[in-house]
Amino acid sequence: MSSDAAPAPARQPVTLREVAALAGVSVATASKALNGQGRMTAETRERIRETAQRLGFRPNSLAQSLLRRRSFTVGLLTNDTYGRFSLPVMSGISDALVDKGVSVFLCNVEDDQRLGQLHVDAMLDKRVDGIIATGKRIDRHLPVDLSNLGIPTIYAFTQPDPGAIAFVSDDAGGARLAVEHFWRLGRRRIAHVTGPASFAVVHARAQAYRDVLTEKGLPVMEPLLGSWSEAWGHEAVNKLFDGDGEGEKPDAVFCGNDQIARGVIDALRERGLDVPDDVGVIGFDNWQIVAEATRPPLTSVDMNLAALGREAGLTLLSLVGGEPAEPGIRKLPCRLVVRQSCGRPPDG
Repeated sequence: MSSDAAPAPARQPVTLREVAALAGVSVATASKALNGQGRMTAETRERIRETAQRLGFRPNSLAQSLLRRRSFTVGLLTNDTYGRFSLPVMSGISDALVDKGVSVFLCNVEDDQRLGQLHVDAMLDKRVDGIIATGKRIDRHLPVDLSNLGIPTIYAFTQPDPGAIAFVSDDAGGARLAVEHFWRLGRRRIAHVTGPASFAVVHARAQAYRDVLTEKGLPVMEPLLGSWSEAWGHEAVNKLFDGDGEGEKPDAVFCGNDQIARGVIDALRERGLDVPDDVGVIGFDNWQIVAEATRPPLTSVDMNLAALGREAGLTLLSLVGGEPAEPGIRKLPCRLVVRQSCGRPPDG
């Protein structure tokens, strides 16, 4: 084959006129059928759509946007630069929107009010259909005002504006899952090691921990608050096991996140205590890269962030479509992912 052979001519896009001609209808009828408009028989509409698909016809997205007064784009704002929480939320949002032909534009506002406003202004200039705000904690607002933008706005895993629609995980419900699971396993001295007091989720989970133990008639140990780190988990074990009194030693530890839980397990192992035979451990977040690499693999509460994002995306689509939605915070249930760190129920 000659090296200087002329390249094959680029294939020209299939036109609406070609679709109409092959389907035996007018261009106007073909356009209405493909846009879900006009009056025609179901057979005619289906024939036109099948013809378009067979030819590989791609409608002009700009023309469709002008026709429907929509851009089919959604803006996604986050300050979670690490992506620990926002990435699964974004995955759920994209899952909800992609099947509807809607594109998502992600903008990282960090914690910079000026940067946040620049991104919002750019989204409004691009005529996005709506905005979803997500972050790294539910008790902090993004550094930008999203009220009164004139387009639908949804909050997912971040503090909302008053009167807005928001989706968060049910932290108290997740804590209940963990403590009740320990109780079903026969654990009766359950400790709680968690993060800083400045986080709202710390108090919600700690209160649920107290409530379950009280309901079951079990002793309530004062939760130990510290940092979201393995080092704190390691230190907390020293506080729990160096005190006097054999009966006060925990046979289970419910941790506020998976990093703390990993530190707890390491410290227990160093003391010669077996996990889960001597002490069961449950974490929170179900951060797979941590939970599955822990030895033994860590049982953890999953906040279902992808499902949360999907619900936020579907709700935004409903608002864009003109359907009303009640304002307020929706709490979505967590689930417990059981691995080997908490043990098995007693036989019988």
